[in-house]
Amino acid sequence: MAHDIAALAVELTDMAAADHRTAVHANSDDPAEQLAWRRLTARHGDRLGEIMAEYGWPTAELVGEEAARAAWLVAQHADRQLDIQRRALQLMEQAVSAGAAGPRELAFLHDRTRVNEGREQIYGTQIAGVKDGAPVPWPCEEPERVDELRARVGIEPFDEYVARFS
Repeated sequence: MAHDIAALAVELTDMAAADHRTAVHANSDDPAEQLAWRRLTARHGDRLGEIMAEYGWPTAELVGEEAARAAWLVAQHADRQLDIQRRALQLMEQAVSAGAAGPRELAFLHDRTRVNEGREQIYGTQIAGVKDGAPVPWPCEEPERVDELRARVGIEPFDEYVARFS
């Protein structure tokens, strides 16, 4: 079992590294690059589904901090696999309740899943595009409370967050 967990941790971190290397292709003008990105994230999403079925949410306690963050990244980018995102969200919520995962990453996954479902986000973490050089978030359920809700889960105020994209 220990060998399996070590191998799982390596696999998850390798998936995140591949994600980071190819993420620039997500919105490429080249359809072949976009397709390669979609194939990669679909493959990773499928594998995360298998991992969750076998182990539950891969927490830092189970696979280490880096691999747990990698699992979150894979779930975050499984945009065309809502079943995977919803399952990850459910398992991650349980992990956060048990103190085994962080509320910050959960908030990002919560928003990402809601946006992919065509719903308004809660924390304002998902950016729809850029207008006049400024990032524009997807619509939020309670825009007047976004900074308060973000603070509760350890995310910087919205204006500070988007300043990094400008």
